[in-house]
Amino acid sequence: MGFLSRAAALVAVAAATALGVPGAAADRAADGVVPGSYIVALDAADPAAVAAEHGRRLGVSVDYVYRSALRGYAARMSAQTARRLSEDGRVRAVTPDRTVQLTAQTVPPGIDRVDADVSSAASGDGKGSVDVDIAVIDTGIDAKHRDLTVAGGASCVGGTFRDGIGHGTHVAGIAAARDNRTGVVGVAPGARLWAVRVFTSNGLGALASVLCGVDWVTANAGTIEVANMSLGAFAPEGSCTDGGLHEAICASVDAGVTYVVAAGNDATNAAQFVPASYDEVITVSAVADFDGRPGGLAAPTCPTGHDDTFAAFSNFGPDVDLTAPGVCVLSTVPGSGYATYSGTSMSSPHVAGAAALYASTHPGATPAEIKAALTAAGTLDWLGDRDTVQEPLVNVGAF
Repeated sequence: MGFLSRAAALVAVAAATALGVPGAAADRAADGVVPGSYIVALDAADPAAVAAEHGRRLGVSVDYVYRSALRGYAARMSAQTARRLSEDGRVRAVTPDRTVQLTAQTVPPGIDRVDADVSSAASGDGKGSVDVDIAVIDTGIDAKHRDLTVAGGASCVGGTFRDGIGHGTHVAGIAAARDNRTGVVGVAPGARLWAVRVFTSNGLGALASVLCGVDWVTANAGTIEVANMSLGAFAPEGSCTDGGLHEAICASVDAGVTYVVAAGNDATNAAQFVPASYDEVITVSAVADFDGRPGGLAAPTCPTGHDDTFAAFSNFGPDVDLTAPGVCVLSTVPGSGYATYSGTSMSSPHVAGAAALYASTHPGATPAEIKAALTAAGTLDWLGDRDTVQEPLVNVGAF
């Protein structure tokens, strides 16, 4: 899971797809626009009251109300009603909703390769936990998994934050599986995980549900230091005043949350996808690593990739800040099991764990400072890139 290619998706993909890796062009209707669904940004102290009024007066059907990262709501309505709403003086912007996709104790090679075993947490020594909080905005997390410390969470798609697919649980283990001498170990072992479910059990998600997740994280920014988003949508980049996802993430970053996101798995420029194209986040591509060491000498442990090379499926380009192992990554799955997945969905939580580890040893560090520190500490001991700029491979040995 996590690797959604143009040939096959690892979760159910329909007209509305899941979050994470921008997927096949055939799976996008009108560039991913969800028919009849809109995000409404407001200049109003009480967005719930305005949403309710619009519902009564114009017949819009409200799905989400945003209060923290963005003031506004998401609702279903006709295009004609959307145009009428834009004439309301309290409405800053009305933008179409879009589909989002999932990008998908042994010390796994990836943990070894980023030097998590020699960091301050010494992943793999069987001792202690990192005092830090990571939100996983994804398909949920299996809170009963013996290798994960799940502090709580929320669901933006109904029901509980229980993971019905496995993607979010796998992501969580890469970032923070416990150092408990069983199963696997994460980059920031034992960190408290917050499950923010924005996909249904069928793998369906949209910008509206992702915005709900970002809004929840922002409301809890006093607790959560890092948020991982192994998801993405084919959409314009926007800005910090666009009345949509970009504005919400800017507000969340301003509140102190460091966002780490997957570059996407379409083997193309990440500039076409959000939130990968946002300057305020840390965007992560994927490399293959099969032995935890540089040199490119290891035999592949799965059919995909060559040791120490850029993953063939990974997006690339100037928006990418770091790279990390993302091919055949072993991590946790629901039911206290373990499995191997590939995708930039798997490389992103390596960096989210690194950001959390840095935050735990540098209290008060801002998201910009954490991004700069991780970029500066990265290494270039891997074999080439898809473009002219080789991004650093995340390394936490000095953290």
